[in-house]
Amino acid sequence: MYNILVCDDDKEIVRAIEIYLLGEKYNVLKAYDGQQAIEILEKNEIHLLLIDVMMPVLDGIRATLKIREKSGIPIIILSAKSEDNDKILGLNIGADDYITKPFNPMEMLARVKAQLRRYTVFGSVGKETSDDVYKAGDLVIDDTVKEVTVMGEPVKLTPIEYNILKLLVKNKGRVFSIKEIYESIWKEEALSADNTVAVHISHIREKIEINPKEPRYLKVVWGVGYKIENLD
Repeated sequence: MYNILVCDDDKEIVRAIEIYLLGEKYNVLKAYDGQQAIEILEKNEIHLLLIDVMMPVLDGIRATLKIREKSGIPIIILSAKSEDNDKILGLNIGADDYITKPFNPMEMLARVKAQLRRYTVFGSVGKETSDDVYKAGDLVIDDTVKEVTVMGEPVKLTPIEYNILKLLVKNKGRVFSIKEIYESIWKEEALSADNTVAVHISHIREKIEINPKEPRYLKVVWGVGYKIENLD
């Protein structure tokens, strides 16, 4: 059974989300500010976090930043704001997805399930893994242990970052459009996906490139998409 932590200062919203999650047989833990969420994460095995942005004591932005220092669990941001800048901010601080309030409960459940599937494949939550190792020069992905190294040094990626990088490295030299990347990773139709993919690509570059502004591995093909350079 998956443990899902729901964090929002509005107790009615927390309760409503809890009802739908319990209906899917998830175990639900509750917090009402970012500090409470961090304390619960330190004491329990949590598989996914739903966290609001605007909260007292410690807001969702700062809480996510602190959580990302130690954990790669899927994080879905809940926000009453719909502007693109707020969505990008959520992704920039390490969140995997966002849901704009008010949201459709069925969409919320679909996003939760999608993130848990990716986390299960990426992490060590009881799934078998393959023995494949993918390389592009000094960039190596060992899919058996879900480990990425660059010049022998380990690189810490979120589940979505890992899956994007693996897609590109497995098909090095091939250019993937934003639509292809989004639909391959998120398993849903790419609607306004440009910012979402671009933010994750930027994060990957920051982690694998010596100079992200002059990337050696992850290249953009302007007007087309992204590729991993074939350095072998």
